Amino acid sequence: MILTTHILVGAVLGREIKNPYEIAGLAVAVHFALDLLPHGDYLNKKSSLWEFWKVALDLAIGLGIVYAIFFVQDFNSTANLKNIAIGIFFSLLPDGTTLLYMMGIKFLKPIKKLHEKLHLYPDSSPKSQFRLKNNLWDILISLISLFFLITLH
Repeated sequence: MILTTHILVGAVLGREIKNPYEIAGLAVAVHFALDLLPHGDYLNKKSSLWEFWKVALDLAIGLGIVYAIFFVQDFNSTANLKNIAIGIFFSLLPDGTTLLYMMGIKFLKPIKKLHEKLHLYPDSSPKSQFRLKNNLWDILISLISLFFLITLH
């Protein structure tokens, strides 16, 4: 899944659940569950360092959407904002541990291996490439999350 999808789902969890510990645990579990769905990724093991602009763009889009929704809705509850931030952080944490492992923090290897096993297709598969037909689940889940973020109060 792209980071925007995880951000939107994490924001929904943070907005709707009041207990921050439940939010954190559910956000991580839902991240792994979403990664079980077939999807393409814009980075793979062969990606070079200069391609990480895609990660920055993905983060900016996801966080920008969440910010825009709450700016338009005149959202001002710091308690809810804190829970939303917890939901977003923990929904991104599994991908963050992969990045930290790649940067040399080797004790995260078991988490990285688990994360890799959850992906339906290996990096070399055409079905793991980032293109429209491989990312229909991303689109659907993002749209559902947007609906809940916009309509639920």
